[in-house]
Amino acid sequence: MRRFAELYTQLDSTTATNDKLAALQSYFDDVAQKHPQDAAWALYFLAGGKPRQVVKTSLLKLWAQEAAGVPEWLFEESYQAVGDLAETIAHIVPCSVPSKAHTQDDTGLGEWVARLQALKALDEHAQGEQIKAWWGEMDALSRILLIKLIGGGFRVGVSKLLVTRALAAHAQIDAKIMAQRLMGYTEGKAVSGEALTLKFIALCAMNMPGNEQNRSDSGQPYPFFLAHGLPPAAALDASTLLAELGAVSDWQAEWKYDGIRAQIVKRGGQVHVWSRGEELMNGRFPEIESLAVHLPDGTVLDGEILVVKDGAPQPFNFLQQRIGRKTLSKKVLQDAPVSFMAYDFLETQSQDIRAQAQHLRRSQLEALLANKQGWLLSPIVQADDWQQLKEQRSQSRERGVEGLMLKKKDAAYGQGRTKADGLWWKWKIDPLTVDCVLIYAQAGHGRRASVYTDYTFAVWNRPPRDEQEAQAVIDAVEKRLPAQPEALQLVTFAKAYSGLTDEEFKQIDAIIRKTTLEKFGPVRSVKPSVVFELGFEGINRSPRHKSGIAVRFPRMLRIRFDKPLHEANTLQDLQKLLG
Repeated sequence: MRRFAELYTQLDSTTATNDKLAALQSYFDDVAQKHPQDAAWALYFLAGGKPRQVVKTSLLKLWAQEAAGVPEWLFEESYQAVGDLAETIAHIVPCSVPSKAHTQDDTGLGEWVARLQALKALDEHAQGEQIKAWWGEMDALSRILLIKLIGGGFRVGVSKLLVTRALAAHAQIDAKIMAQRLMGYTEGKAVSGEALTLKFIALCAMNMPGNEQNRSDSGQPYPFFLAHGLPPAAALDASTLLAELGAVSDWQAEWKYDGIRAQIVKRGGQVHVWSRGEELMNGRFPEIESLAVHLPDGTVLDGEILVVKDGAPQPFNFLQQRIGRKTLSKKVLQDAPVSFMAYDFLETQSQDIRAQAQHLRRSQLEALLANKQGWLLSPIVQADDWQQLKEQRSQSRERGVEGLMLKKKDAAYGQGRTKADGLWWKWKIDPLTVDCVLIYAQAGHGRRASVYTDYTFAVWNRPPRDEQEAQAVIDAVEKRLPAQPEALQLVTFAKAYSGLTDEEFKQIDAIIRKTTLEKFGPVRSVKPSVVFELGFEGINRSPRHKSGIAVRFPRMLRIRFDKPLHEANTLQDLQKLLG
């Protein structure tokens, strides 16, 4: 456990890629041969596997207060200052064992995972006593890691690509082969330590059992090829595109749909539907599985799962009705019918064709789906030059898409976000924007724990008549007077925590501290005084929100110190964006 805690600390304390890579490889070199189960679980967590929550974080807080003998208010103040629950508990809970004894405890990560799984069978009181006993016996680093595993909040700043490279270097296997082997490693709700260890040993074997490519009876997908983002449209005129990308005829242009990226794998008479996050989604989209049953064995398609009604793709919020549901009622299936928009062909007749050029894979995909009912084929967007393509891209929002995908016609299908095998670019439309007013703030986490970075924004419920009317509302807010029905007021509609630089966050943090009106736990209400330009990818009606509006992927574009509050946008402005 301590060795994995040391690795976690090393990864968390640096942003240097080479340092992280060295730390990962060193861990696998040290642990894989002697303690393969520890290495297997470490890889599971590092590659994105989520530890299942053993107890609620509210109980962890309570037990920490009892162990440390501190009141709730002091614990909460400490938590807000530190910004991380595990670190807070690790610092305040006393240690009952001399520090030298810590070095004698060599219990491995695999054994600790087994202990946590057994902990679920205990009642709440027994769980609390056991966890408090463990806390007292561990050093600070191991304690932090244990709390994150117990609470299901384990996260670490390392990409799966980097983990793959480190494991490949340890096993002396080509990184591309290792990336393919790793697909689906973290899949499974009931993960067994023994099964995971066997998987890990097979991953590191020079010759993995069966064909190195996906076996004919395997449901394993391929690593997804990811696109790079082009700069905003304002910075790209036709001449710039020509200079940077070459002739438009060298590129295959397609619409960029807003759905769930997925691979359909048909092998051995079985259909497997995988998300880009390597989650097996069988049972969630029966319409797609029914279609895929009729595909030839040894077929793998890449594409997008979309809700399609009346022949048109619907916004992502329609698809959200299907995500996470254990049972699909007739009403849900009727209200949100899904289709698969195919846009790439990865395997045919059990042969991996990813190395073929984009235009060749496309031709085979068209032939496969010709005259097959129910399938959607991503349409090619035709253009004679970049200016014409840019004009078509300007119609994206009306079409219900996010922009264009540009795929080099001679590109192979790569792995991850790389330029080594070919090029895909995503050319998204500029975000929708509104000017809104900051009214609530909350401190961030981790390195931003002492700075207010998470903001709630509001717009006017109608246009103010003038600056004086708006000021009267601000004065009423400052006096904590309730808003009057039908009167002018600020209505919350979005939260955002990204988009500003560290210096800008510090600047706003100072304003928040000077204009705080009330505190609600970690949240502060502030006197309305600053306007922000907020950008977002999409907007939809939402009865769950007071404003009746929900925005997708909001982020702060800039601080508008130049704009007075009464000129911020209104609910009517947001409603116009709904179209």
